[in-house]
Amino acid sequence: MQDYFFTLADALQAQLRGTETLLLSFDGEDSDFVRFNHGQVRQAGGVTRRALTLDLIEADRHAAGRAQLAGSLEQDMPVLRHLLNDLRGQRAHLPADPYLNYTTDGPSGETRVQSELPRRDHALEAIVDTSQGLDLVGIWAAGAIYAGFASSLGQRNWHTCESFNFDWSCYHTGDKAVKVNYAGLRWDSAELQSRMQDARADLEIMKRPPRTIEPGRYRVYLAPRALWEVLEMMAWGGFGLKSQRTGQSPLILMQTEGQRLDPAVNLSEHHGRGFEPPFTSEGFAKPERVSLVVNGAYRDSLIGARSAREYGARVNAAGEWPASLEMAPGTLAAREVIDALDTGLYVNNLWYPNFSDRNRARITGMTRFACFWVEGGEIRAPIDVMRFDDSIFRMLGENLLGLTHERELLLDPGTYGGRSSHSVELPGALIEGLAFTL
Repeated sequence: MQDYFFTLADALQAQLRGTETLLLSFDGEDSDFVRFNHGQVRQAGGVTRRALTLDLIEADRHAAGRAQLAGSLEQDMPVLRHLLNDLRGQRAHLPADPYLNYTTDGPSGETRVQSELPRRDHALEAIVDTSQGLDLVGIWAAGAIYAGFASSLGQRNWHTCESFNFDWSCYHTGDKAVKVNYAGLRWDSAELQSRMQDARADLEIMKRPPRTIEPGRYRVYLAPRALWEVLEMMAWGGFGLKSQRTGQSPLILMQTEGQRLDPAVNLSEHHGRGFEPPFTSEGFAKPERVSLVVNGAYRDSLIGARSAREYGARVNAAGEWPASLEMAPGTLAAREVIDALDTGLYVNNLWYPNFSDRNRARITGMTRFACFWVEGGEIRAPIDVMRFDDSIFRMLGENLLGLTHERELLLDPGTYGGRSSHSVELPGALIEGLAFTL
């Protein structure tokens, strides 16, 4: 597919007129998708997707369009030539774009991320075998995701990453279920078995009568999946240069008044993890890592191409929302979490988060799935759904007691328009006095 993309780029470059410049961005995948219900395969199939985005530029005017590809020059070239002519006609009616920004001398290159994926039948057999007796529902998605960039100025880039993502729930009754995920670049049947055993243990606890917790402040352990929900709210404009300069960042107090998180909090955009391509759709190379928060203090912003031109900065990301977020590990051993929690709430998942006061990074949301009441260092009962409402500055600042040494890699299970390549790698967080309102 790489050769085909470059062949298309060469053919379309030959169609340019005068001083036109053409940028081409390719995205595609070869993915298996399998749906499970009641622990059995209910629907299995594959997706082969190829798409090409053209951005036709002349001086400071440009027009962009997108086409789905069939994978054959005979079928695709007429469609792309027609699209190119349409863009040429549209561009004539468009004003100059003051923030148009693309590289004219970016490096060419190729990256292929090493992976060890199982054969589909082997993975499905392992899932069915390890889930015997469980009311399991989930989606298995695996295969290669592709990205490419080419320009009429001669730059050529290609990226391939093969990964798997098994996202599933085990249902008990009513609204009681356990949510689990196993994803990555290297499949290990023993790891699947371990996570399935943990799910079974959580389901046994879910069978106990639930406990209703009164509103108030409680010591809480947020498992990595729950912490992800909190960090997604931070990422909602928190790290982008544009939102920072326009005063819309929920972390504005960190950026303008020196507000700090706990010194144990270190956040970075780790482009080098490999799931995302190391180049942007404008041809800029991404750095290996962008340090966002260092020892609790705000450090750098994510800077997309348009913001870079507007504010005179250097591009360091494809967009201004983290796509490869990473939090550094702490010192708390995972096996010691329950003892350290002592009495409080063990929260595996959160949902429906939103801002209750964006300017002060205050968020609200609900507990979900397997969340437990812990007393005296022992899990006692599942809890009824509760709503929290607290500031990120408290949660990850003055009230943070510790982060786990072990971290979990989580891949975004989204498939809208194609399999997502976003990922996070996070520890769990032990927090004192998280506010629950009902």
